[in-house]
Amino acid sequence: MIRAILTDIEGTTSSLSFVKEVLFPYARARLGDFVRRRADDPQVKPLLAEVRRIAGRSLDLDGIVAQLEAWSDRDEKFPPLKALQGMIWQAGYENGDFQGHVYEDAVEKLREWKAQGLGLYVFSSGSVPAQRLLFGHTPYGDLTPLFSGFFDTRTGPKRDPQSYRKIAEAVGLPPAEILFLSDVVEELDAAREAGMATVWLVRDREVQADARHRQVRDFRQIVL
Repeated sequence: MIRAILTDIEGTTSSLSFVKEVLFPYARARLGDFVRRRADDPQVKPLLAEVRRIAGRSLDLDGIVAQLEAWSDRDEKFPPLKALQGMIWQAGYENGDFQGHVYEDAVEKLREWKAQGLGLYVFSSGSVPAQRLLFGHTPYGDLTPLFSGFFDTRTGPKRDPQSYRKIAEAVGLPPAEILFLSDVVEELDAAREAGMATVWLVRDREVQADARHRQVRDFRQIVL
């Protein structure tokens, strides 16, 4: 019996194009200026120290910026980069530069599941603050009250089964009572290895006849 839904964001609840063509370029264009202006900010300074630690070498401010920009260009998932991107996106949401994209079918089913008493959770490579911003500024209003919890890569890598075990423990349910939704098969493999049920969102891609996971085009096709 499924008692909770754990969902990915990119390609699952939200379009890849919104993230790739709106959010990432917006943050990339502002990353250097943001870091230089706020290097001594108590929220930012520890993140810059974390950049140095991950890079494994001493870096001055220009070096930190160069490292962050290189990670951004390679779409690396390092937590300090994700946190800084989230801070930049916050300004964009608050200024009305864009709204968070969420598929209508996802909104419909999330509201339905919430009304049925299921727990709803998010696991994304984007930082938790960035997740809250996306769901908090949508054409459908603030969707964050639908969710009981948010998880990012500080919990662990999305392709590591242990990350899903940690989430199940935090949620307080056996993994078998949690359904994980994603568009990435390697993430689904990890969740299944941890004991979760899985559904693969394929949306505009071809359905595979021999897929390891149940496939659906959108949230409306998910039957619990």
